[in-house]
Amino acid sequence: MAKDGDQGDWKEYIWNPRTREFMGRTASSWGLIFLFYLLFYIFLAGMFTLTMYVMLQTLDDHKPTWQDRLTTPGMVIRPKADESFEIVYNIQKTESWDMYAQALDNFLSPYNNSIQTQKNDECTPDRYFVQDDSGDVKNNPKRSCQFNRTILEDCSGVGDRYYGYQDGQPCIIIKLNRVIGMLPGKDGQAPYVTCGAKKEDSDKIGEMLYFPPNGTFNLMYYPYYGKKAQVNYSQPLVAVKFLNITVNQDVNIECKINANNIPTGVERDKFAGRVSFRLRINTVN
Repeated sequence: MAKDGDQGDWKEYIWNPRTREFMGRTASSWGLIFLFYLLFYIFLAGMFTLTMYVMLQTLDDHKPTWQDRLTTPGMVIRPKADESFEIVYNIQKTESWDMYAQALDNFLSPYNNSIQTQKNDECTPDRYFVQDDSGDVKNNPKRSCQFNRTILEDCSGVGDRYYGYQDGQPCIIIKLNRVIGMLPGKDGQAPYVTCGAKKEDSDKIGEMLYFPPNGTFNLMYYPYYGKKAQVNYSQPLVAVKFLNITVNQDVNIECKINANNIPTGVERDKFAGRVSFRLRINTVN
């Protein structure tokens, strides 16, 4: 009997035919609750939409409104076979170094003279290419300066399609990460790259050639205005050719940027403005 009573109470709680209540509430009570939460969530959605709209009005489509810019840009090298910064190959095994030559070919293809001539301008060297807006009138899209791959001379892949890898004189391409608005160098002094072996390998690195001469990033490629504002921007490059590096041994190399207004090895990132990699050229099977 107790079980029948409990079951009846439970069924009556779900639906009470006498009071026409569902789970203890009438239809009008449920309707008011539904209406309250409906209006409540519509209000929240409206507040969120209004907040997002106001925030979006403060943004610029072509450059970040707020920029936590690093004082020192990062550096990267090409070719880079994987996530590890290592270039290891055997001169006698074409398949071991051909991938590096192909990677450089693919990387430098946008720098072909024909493409650069078509898309970009010949700029005045050794001075910033500043393109300011006129008040609220945006000077977009902004023009970009030509960087022809032939500037890299022996490391351009034009005269030597293997970039010296087959002769044990490989080329490495270095570029700075893009930073909007950065002016690297002051008083007309362009930033430049220097490379050297780590202390334990100082006698193994041999002679090096830099292209362009002195490994400079010409000032005319700065400032950078962003991907949307400067659609055809071509990052300047520096190539380093190793002429007589010690073979059959690991050589740990570090390249860094030098400029009179760019600190290197800042406290929060000791590798800012520099890149390290391992180079090993084998001559025996």
